[in-house]
Amino acid sequence: MRDNTIEAYDHIDRPVIAIGNEFAPGHVVLPHSHRRCQLLYGPTGVLTVATDHGAWVVPRQSCLWLPSGVTHEVRSSGLLHTRSLFFEPAAVADMPRQCQVLGVTPLMRSLLMEAIWLPLEYERETRDGLVMALILEELRRLPVQPLSLPLPAAATLSALCRGFVARPTAHDTIDAWCGQLGMSRRAFTRHFKLQTGMTFAEWRQRACLLSAVPRLSDGEAVTTVALDLGYDSPAAFTTMFKRALGEPPSRYFA
Repeated sequence: MRDNTIEAYDHIDRPVIAIGNEFAPGHVVLPHSHRRCQLLYGPTGVLTVATDHGAWVVPRQSCLWLPSGVTHEVRSSGLLHTRSLFFEPAAVADMPRQCQVLGVTPLMRSLLMEAIWLPLEYERETRDGLVMALILEELRRLPVQPLSLPLPAAATLSALCRGFVARPTAHDTIDAWCGQLGMSRRAFTRHFKLQTGMTFAEWRQRACLLSAVPRLSDGEAVTTVALDLGYDSPAAFTTMFKRALGEPPSRYFA
């Protein structure tokens, strides 16, 4: 297994390169970018990735698609072993040009764990090459998950959003934000949707969800997280969580 950065291997003429790394709890990888596209997977912890345009939380059941050239910062929650696949941009030209959290299928999980043990300059027509070719096929089948949070470009609204992300609450209202921005409700609603691509209620819920996932993954009680986020009851929070991710927290983090 290779424990290094992609820059040490970027020159190798292969469409896919696999790398594994280990990070201590709370480790921060400072803002950086890659020439290649990246699929980032952490089978033992939760990743939080941020760019100038948004934030993404990546639990153990998921991975993050990062297009080439995107400057990003990575934070770990708990001891983290990462598995990264780096793709030549031409080999994945049909993949999205924005970051996305993707579900990890059982097949892709097995392929990720196998790929980091293969030779860097694998023979394309052998089993090793076929594993990497199958990765390219399976990549396009990974389902998108609602674990991204777009951030607006407008400075004043961006400051409000970033403040909310630091202390999210399900009880913040449009009227309160309108008052802080000196905007009518109608103008604010239109402006917020234009800047984020989401309604205020959708964005607020997504921010609460992204705050909850690392805490629940670390073992905090659903009741504690739900009440901290301003939900009226753990049941109300669980309903929101299940609607977004398809399973209640107890099953999602099992």
